[in-house]
Amino acid sequence: MFDIEKQINYWTRGAENDVETAELLISGKKYLEGLFFCHLTIEKIVKALVVKKTGQLAPKSHNLGYLSALANLELAEEHTLFMAVLMKYQLEGRYPEYYPKLPSIEIVNEYFMKTKLLLECLRSML
Repeated sequence: MFDIEKQINYWTRGAENDVETAELLISGKKYLEGLFFCHLTIEKIVKALVVKKTGQLAPKSHNLGYLSALANLELAEEHTLFMAVLMKYQLEGRYPEYYPKLPSIEIVNEYFMKTKLLLECLRSML
């Protein structure tokens, strides 16, 4: 048996650290990497919710839609659509030719702000 609260705290702390890292990367003009950390932020907070709702360890998946379904999340359509956008920036193991096109700095900043809002929304469900 594992400690559910310890797992929830692990994923929550990870999400909080990753949103700070995203901000540092974006302010340092590492936009693609910053958006990758936006994805990680949401992935980790959703994994905390998976643990809370299922009482099981979060699976080794990066798919936000799949993880959200496991957590039985009921989100506003704008949040669900934004999660789909973030999936483009899940870069682990991708070859450079498969990287997504880099959006404008205005869009990057918008995505970062949406990440922070979604993080707060999801954190309130814990």
